[in-house]
Amino acid sequence: MSTNGSPRPIKILLVEDNPGDIRLTQEALREGRIANELTIIKDGQSALDYLYRRGEYANAERPDFILLDLNLPRKNGNEVLRELKSDPDLHRIPVVILTSSEIDKDVINAYDHCANCYVVKPVGLDGFMKTVSQISDFWFMIVNLPKGDL
Repeated sequence: MSTNGSPRPIKILLVEDNPGDIRLTQEALREGRIANELTIIKDGQSALDYLYRRGEYANAERPDFILLDLNLPRKNGNEVLRELKSDPDLHRIPVVILTSSEIDKDVINAYDHCANCYVVKPVGLDGFMKTVSQISDFWFMIVNLPKGDL
């Protein structure tokens, strides 16, 4: 992704509370071919505070892309998605649901609230790493993302 012709790292917000999944996502993104700045938030309420630049996140930069788990403390991923996608200043940020839930109701709810895609976390290290790598390749090498803070 570039801004005014000069490349800059993709700003990714990972909203995930599982330390193992955080570590694997960091590793997969580090091994990828795309420069990125990864911010990690571990609960839904803090994710919204970050996006709305409230409290300790007053100077947060708007992410270009969000990886969002559904099973989060304080506010679940569905609530975060619903609020984010209903806000005219935030709704354009692509959100990929990356979760362990395969429940049809969760998939439908995510798409009803404008998730850009829904990916079930594979079991096992290799599958997880490959999935995050494929998400990265698609969203950061093929897709033209909106530029942050317009």
